[in-house]
Amino acid sequence: MSHIVQNQKYRNRQKIKDAFITAFIAIFAVVWMIPILWTFWTSLRPYSDIIQKGVFSRPDTLNLQNYADAYRLMNIWEYLSNSFIVAIPAVFLTLFFGSLIAFVVTRYSFKFNLYLLLLFTAGNLLPVQLVYAPLFKMYIWIGDLVGNRNILYDSYLGVILIHVALQVGFATFVMSSYMKTIPKEISESAMVDGASVFRHYWNVILPLLRPPLAALSVLMTTWIYNEFFWAIVLIKSDSKRPITSALGRLQGEFVTDFNLLAAGAIMAALPTLIIFFILKRQFVSGLTLGSTKG
Repeated sequence: MSHIVQNQKYRNRQKIKDAFITAFIAIFAVVWMIPILWTFWTSLRPYSDIIQKGVFSRPDTLNLQNYADAYRLMNIWEYLSNSFIVAIPAVFLTLFFGSLIAFVVTRYSFKFNLYLLLLFTAGNLLPVQLVYAPLFKMYIWIGDLVGNRNILYDSYLGVILIHVALQVGFATFVMSSYMKTIPKEISESAMVDGASVFRHYWNVILPLLRPPLAALSVLMTTWIYNEFFWAIVLIKSDSKRPITSALGRLQGEFVTDFNLLAAGAIMAALPTLIIFFILKRQFVSGLTLGSTKG
């Protein structure tokens, strides 16, 4: 009888905890959504309406004129193509190298495998402001060495390489953690069958990494697509800069139309939202599957 009473008390406490957690998540979601919804609301209002009535007033009209103006002023397709010219190869190379490193440090034992993993992970802890000055000098030095300063500086290649260098540590950490959940018997069977190292990686391990690869591809694409710092400091040609820098075209010389800027920000964010909704199922499974496999 006492056992039943204890179980009932435990269930009641668990229900209270679940209710608090649900309420916290709901409040957090609302707080997180408020700036996004406010930006969208602002993008539908004419700037003159806010000047006359104030930010918190009831609008007389809502329309898509700000989007039409932002589309015309931003030259959006050129800048959007620049963003994907950088993001697609950077994400691919990051996931490829990250999976290779994770494969080596988790499937093979050697003296420095743990230190190698820590070295790549530590690279993500460096602030970009600390890396910028030596990186810029190195890019110029390499350009002078080969007789072409624009081989890395003011080129897509230079921005792609720095993104790969900074993100591969995080990709390695995530995939190595997931790869440890894969039974070693699978690798042992591949070795017994005479599979080479690369065949072991490509045909045996890589197909099992689809969930973390999908999750990381969404995260990496979002991070690199939205990145602004390296595109500004490493690219001087406006025609090569990504979509995030195109928002500067919407700023006036003396007065900034924040309604127009809000419309431009929504348009710039749409591609990453589309990618997320396409890969949403794989993204969620990539975040949860590694923690539930035994």
